[in-house]
Amino acid sequence: MTTYVYDFAEGGRDMADLLGGKGANLAEMAGMGLPVPPGFTVTTEACRVFRATGKPPADPDRQVGEHLSALERAAGKQLGQVYDPLLLSVRSGAKFSMPGMMETILDIGLNDYSVLGLAKTPEGDRFAWDSYRRLVQMFGSTVMGVDSALFEGLIGRIEDQHHAADDTQLDTCDLIRIVESFKDLILEQTGQEFPQDPAEQLRQAILAVFTSWNGERARLYRRREHIADDLGTAVTVQTMVFGNFGADSGSGVAFTRDPATGRPGIYGDYLPNAQGEDVVAGIRNTVPLQELATLDPRSFHKLRDIMGQLEAHYRDLCDIEFTIERGTLWMLQTRVGKRTAQAAFTIGSQLADEGLISPQEALARVDGDALARLMFPRFDAAGTSGVIARGIPASPGAAVGAVVFDSAEAVRRAAAGEKVVLVRQETASDDLPGMVAAQAVLTSRGGKTSHAAVVARGMGKVCVCGAESIHVNTRARLFTASDVTVSEGTVISVDGSEGVVRLGAVPLVDSTVMRYFDAGGQLPDDDRAQEGVREVHRLMRQADNVRRLEVRANADTPQDAARARRFGAQGIGLCRTEHMFLGDRRPLVEAMILAHTDAERDKALAALLPLQRDDFTGILEAMDGLPVTIRLLDPPLHEFLPDRTELAVRLARDEALGRTPDTHDTALPAAVNRMHEENPMLGLRGVRLGLVVPGLVAMQVRAIAEAVVARKQAGGDPRAEIMVPLVDAAEELHLVREEVDEVLATVARETGITVECPVGTMIELPRAALTAGRIAREAQFFSFGTNGLTQTTWGFSRDDVEAAFFPAYLDKGIFATSPFETLDREGVGRLVQIAVAEGRATRPDLKIGVCGEHGGDPTSVHFFHDAGLDYVSCSPFRVPVARLEAGRAALTTRRADASK
Repeated sequence: MTTYVYDFAEGGRDMADLLGGKGANLAEMAGMGLPVPPGFTVTTEACRVFRATGKPPADPDRQVGEHLSALERAAGKQLGQVYDPLLLSVRSGAKFSMPGMMETILDIGLNDYSVLGLAKTPEGDRFAWDSYRRLVQMFGSTVMGVDSALFEGLIGRIEDQHHAADDTQLDTCDLIRIVESFKDLILEQTGQEFPQDPAEQLRQAILAVFTSWNGERARLYRRREHIADDLGTAVTVQTMVFGNFGADSGSGVAFTRDPATGRPGIYGDYLPNAQGEDVVAGIRNTVPLQELATLDPRSFHKLRDIMGQLEAHYRDLCDIEFTIERGTLWMLQTRVGKRTAQAAFTIGSQLADEGLISPQEALARVDGDALARLMFPRFDAAGTSGVIARGIPASPGAAVGAVVFDSAEAVRRAAAGEKVVLVRQETASDDLPGMVAAQAVLTSRGGKTSHAAVVARGMGKVCVCGAESIHVNTRARLFTASDVTVSEGTVISVDGSEGVVRLGAVPLVDSTVMRYFDAGGQLPDDDRAQEGVREVHRLMRQADNVRRLEVRANADTPQDAARARRFGAQGIGLCRTEHMFLGDRRPLVEAMILAHTDAERDKALAALLPLQRDDFTGILEAMDGLPVTIRLLDPPLHEFLPDRTELAVRLARDEALGRTPDTHDTALPAAVNRMHEENPMLGLRGVRLGLVVPGLVAMQVRAIAEAVVARKQAGGDPRAEIMVPLVDAAEELHLVREEVDEVLATVARETGITVECPVGTMIELPRAALTAGRIAREAQFFSFGTNGLTQTTWGFSRDDVEAAFFPAYLDKGIFATSPFETLDREGVGRLVQIAVAEGRATRPDLKIGVCGEHGGDPTSVHFFHDAGLDYVSCSPFRVPVARLEAGRAALTTRRADASK
């Protein structure tokens, strides 16, 4: 018989697959002897059965009943009893934290009768009806599907009638009126009564949590965070404890270190006389956690001790939810806390210094995405004018965008290419699409632990919360701050590091981390300037010390090459020669294409030769002593000719004006028509071009060889490599190599200087990957062109498909992320593995790399390490990310080997 329900005493944090993160960590805390309200967890396996069949497994109802009976015996009261009934919370809990993305229902067990009995307890009638109001509102929206805004509207109207600032200023009669209005609303909207049977409330609540796994916001969050759809969520059922008993009660969220900066200390929010959901929702503004030391010293000191225990136990930043019920502290949740990119590097380094983790584990706890966010720009310090509001700096960074007031508008404008800032009183889970689309989030309520703050930090979005001076009017599509009115569409600047909002667009400057890399990885002399950079420097050195993969850069100019070297590149993995044929050189390429005789073609090529040689000389100088892989001309020649329509219009205009076109222009239409192809990316390009256009390969190879000679004569150490693109067959590469070898030998004879340039090929076609063993007889190195290999393996035209149907494919789960962003391991990755194995079977010393942009994607770097590549190559700005991930990949391999 399958066990679908576990008591907290039966689990632990190593059971997150089955119990979800929440259930596993509650069980862990209970095992540590910490004060955890009793409860049990319905497993993720039950959720998976429910998703597959549309109904829960047959046995969980019985198992839930058995565990409920045990809870009732331990509490000395029953669910649904009239006087002082047992009340329960029902919460979601997936393996990976998804804050606010699924459902929570509190106060399960209250009905029209038990609320009267609860009102006779010492807590009084207001507490009872406030609890019932919460249950009916949560149950109505999350279980029965009533729009939550309708409930909020009813409360708002009653608050306005009594001039109440929030619900705490409403009396018992008001709450009774609200409950009855809520029940009427549910009946009106659903045609069903609010259920009075507590057991039925519990059953429906559990199923609602399972159903919420497939809700739109949960699916969107999983796509963004690359969480698998088939994991399912567990459901935690727990005895209620109440923070809304009065002044000696309250709820809060605590972090063992600052999740924004990583600094040690006690950070968090506390809300007296409130339930935990009030803190997270940001409905009322909280007080800093440190104020609990004054409000309730005993609970504060006990909480501080538990925070220390948890951080030492988990060896990481812990995010803790707690409630104080009449001076008694209860722990409701803990998890490894989400943090900003800066905090990730800082905390990792600090914990290593404190001996809680090793330097290797510190490296494993940061990632390339976090490093990339640290390289984001910040606001120019000179731009300090125009401050219109200040709030809590909830998620650092700098962002500029047009104000929008709802998620749909944010998505619409962002899709049109506009940068936006989402402004709300407080965010809710339904705002997630807008938060994803926005550059920043600004709220007038909430603190560092509100929904907006937690989600923004997890996504790396700029966020300022609790900006109390702004008054948001979503109906009028504006907000006011002091004497300033800001309408939708107005551009503002949000500083998530300082908690400041400015009117207009403030200039941005590079981050200190970007400047550090641009300085060649040298720390600044000023200690203050080192803040936030020291930890990056330390972990980058750790990564460089352990990584096996080399990291090169894709660079086409001496300037890009020099920057890549400063960023830590160990050479150039892709230098595209076609970029050198554009601009003022285009007429020379056109002359080569229009040539009718060998002499005309040779003349055009001879004019291009010195220009190409100078280009290569500059790049080889910037990368002196490091390999530079130069790809021969790749695109089809029509790309260097005018557009057919533009050319026809130009000639027609000349004719209409009576101008006589020159001979060059009159010859172009025939050339354009001759070069036209229905599918040029699979036509006459790459190696095919070199084989059918006489002299093209020879000109480029001579330019490379003469550049090598020039650098050697200048005392340099040039290491040029020649890469032939779009090879399908070994015979193609053999023919090109013969021509390359002949030119290199000729230049060596002419100059008396030996020119040795390894010759290899790009593997960017499936046939090349599948015949890599034969191609390796001719190639001295392989470089995977994964952009092209992805297109030809999937049958995608990247320029067309990403806008046409990728959003639908992502939404339907056909792939979790774009295969142009992260390598498709099952298809394209399999071809890479085949090519590596067969290539090295022929030539054991075959050097193999990758030069598509996948070389800078964190997840893909791990695959390339595992596949046995020697290097990855990416754009200069992604070189630090690739270096870091190459180190992390090496650590993963070491841990796997050690566990065998």
